[in-house]
Amino acid sequence: MSTRTFGERITRNEDPQLLTGRALFVDDVNLPRMAHVAFLRSPHAHARIGEMNLSRAREMKGVLAVYTAEDLGEYWRPGPLLVPPPPIERCLFNERVQVPLAKGKVRFVGEPVVMVVARSRYLAEDAVAEIEVDFDPLPVVVDLEEALTADAPRVHEDLENNVSAHVIQEKGDYEKARAEAHLVVGRRLLYDHGTAAAMENRGVVADWDDRARKLTVWDTTQAPIPIRNGLAGMLGLAESQVRVIAPFLGGGFGPKIMMFYQEEVLIPWVSLQLGRPIKWIEDREENFVATTQERGQVHDAEIALTDDGRILGLKDVFLHDNGAYNPYGLTVPINSQCTLLGCYGVPNYYSEFTAVFTNKPIVTPYRGAGRQHGVFVMERLLDVAARELGIDRAEIRRRNFLPPDSFPHDHEIIYQDFAPLVYDSGNYEPALDKALELIGYAEFVGETQPAARAEGRQLGLGLVSYVEGTGIGPYEGARVQVEAGGKVSVVTGIGTQGQGHMTSFAQIVADQVGVDVRDVRITTGDTDLFHWGAGTFASRGAVVAGNAIHAAAVKVRRKILELAAREFEAAEGDLEIVEGEVRVKGVPGKTIPLGELASKANPMRGAVEPGTEPGLEATDYFGPERGATARGVHAMVVEVDPETLDVEVQRYIVVHDCGRVINPLILDGQIHGGVAQGIGNAFYEQLVFSEDGQLMNASFMDYLLPTALDVPRIEIGHETTASPLNPLGIKGAGEAGAIPVGPLFAQAVEDALDEDGLELLEIPLKPSRLWELRQAARADR
Repeated sequence: MSTRTFGERITRNEDPQLLTGRALFVDDVNLPRMAHVAFLRSPHAHARIGEMNLSRAREMKGVLAVYTAEDLGEYWRPGPLLVPPPPIERCLFNERVQVPLAKGKVRFVGEPVVMVVARSRYLAEDAVAEIEVDFDPLPVVVDLEEALTADAPRVHEDLENNVSAHVIQEKGDYEKARAEAHLVVGRRLLYDHGTAAAMENRGVVADWDDRARKLTVWDTTQAPIPIRNGLAGMLGLAESQVRVIAPFLGGGFGPKIMMFYQEEVLIPWVSLQLGRPIKWIEDREENFVATTQERGQVHDAEIALTDDGRILGLKDVFLHDNGAYNPYGLTVPINSQCTLLGCYGVPNYYSEFTAVFTNKPIVTPYRGAGRQHGVFVMERLLDVAARELGIDRAEIRRRNFLPPDSFPHDHEIIYQDFAPLVYDSGNYEPALDKALELIGYAEFVGETQPAARAEGRQLGLGLVSYVEGTGIGPYEGARVQVEAGGKVSVVTGIGTQGQGHMTSFAQIVADQVGVDVRDVRITTGDTDLFHWGAGTFASRGAVVAGNAIHAAAVKVRRKILELAAREFEAAEGDLEIVEGEVRVKGVPGKTIPLGELASKANPMRGAVEPGTEPGLEATDYFGPERGATARGVHAMVVEVDPETLDVEVQRYIVVHDCGRVINPLILDGQIHGGVAQGIGNAFYEQLVFSEDGQLMNASFMDYLLPTALDVPRIEIGHETTASPLNPLGIKGAGEAGAIPVGPLFAQAVEDALDEDGLELLEIPLKPSRLWELRQAARADR
């Protein structure tokens, strides 16, 4: 009987615990003598900090301490810079990172200024209300282009301007290609701010045990090991004195990889100062300004083509909103710069971006991490070019796909992982063909849409292609152990935020050591149990940690067979591991359970043979040469109400290729979630800032999120192009559902409205904005 589970649709091991309320989240941590923290945050986007009156707050019953930047002493320092710039030749980077508490001036609404510690959160919030701070408002800059004018207020006064970074990457000779082109299409494209809006807000609990001389921190982080290392350095502790636990997280989506948030730095420090457990849990109002955001970019782009629609070159000059600080370096705009190239052969490319400091919250990656912007630019330019050349939108994409024999394909620019942008493998046409078939493209264009228009209904179809850079390094590790009871324990350093790690990783191990998936216990995100790794981000968990787990499991399998061969006095080739035991093939009854074998591998008496290791256990690591490239095609059919311009998504198709699939059920769930977020970004979600930097819709009453009624049933097809960069042949899939939805939505709605002169070149596209754009197009006719 086979125990092979890789590739099977197995339900998740973790779900019973989650669905019955028995999973541990940070806010579930409650310890004796625990105190609670609340922050006074800046009500201004830009202001000098004057006199503070803290006396009433400090005198309140139940208040244990009140801290300002000055009270932190030498502990107050900027940083650190999480991701330095890649080695790009033409790169200017002005590092300006956040501080624990603002000193001198504040640079965005929500920046923490004063920290209050009290016996309850209620008391802490009451004390915050008693604090008086004399803020002297300064001129505010929120618009990207205005931020770069000579007389713009400077977010950081030690800089000559508001330039956070300026980067140029190019290959070939775009200007020569442009001069030889039959058609050059140029447009300005906009992609506005959004927020991750995870179900669980951020939170930190810290407990300093003075007798054990050890600090334990529970943190809603996607990177527990780097948090441990950083806290140890800041606090002057050994890394072995700091334990960071990332329990279950109610969504991460990228903002929880950011480090170090001000609260992550402060809560452990307070625990050391007061000698008691300290808790801070972010409320939703705080989340809208204190947790990092993403999206704001303005692109001026043009594409040069032959008369038959083949791309000769592309030029893109864009602005990227960095917010007030840049702790995550250039990851987001470089992702935009690189992902713009998509599935296509672009022989000549010029890309230049300026990252801009503004008086807005900090920008770091959020599901897609800049890839949406690049895909939006390329796909919308192809749509415009197809229309002007009279070429079908599917055909213009097909003509420009990189052919299967061009892989590995070097795009000759640098990616966010500091390595050249090289696609590892791909075969793009089958996914396009499958998407066209599933959406019924020919029938829709030839019959369905004309019939609907004859009835006065506005139906439209969208079709876009995309790539997703996944599985970047540097490395991850894992330990696999067969226990005496026959169960298998697996420990890895990454955290989990709902991706199904407890099941996918178990499937990888189960196939090697021959046990049931339910008998494999996965532990993630505890730095005392596994000491090294980078974290869960950039669609890398399954690729990097999964292959590390596989490598460790292969070693354990080898140990099982070696020990069993000695026990049975048989050749290893005559043995098989199935159903939790080792058997001699063809000899009924000659078996030994894995638990018994594990006990024999760990004897309590006698000598261990030199050169051998006790236990059926192994630790291994995996680091990829470079990232793996997933890709896919999305298609959708929408109907637009001609009066209200409300949009109903009638059908949604995803054809995805992420290499070999560990668990199709979990993969489908990842794609569903991504598409839901993508629809939100495309039609519902937009952070609206006033001219003075105030966020105007900082609640779910005003910030719209799609509900279950708004997200359609999603039909999924899979193609498989194995990655040659790892033994399992897998690629990441965590962000693929969200990446192409913006251009898909714009194309489908534009197709439905079918208005002369109407081009949808911005995201999001809520009904009121669609009405404005339609009216403008009609006025120009």
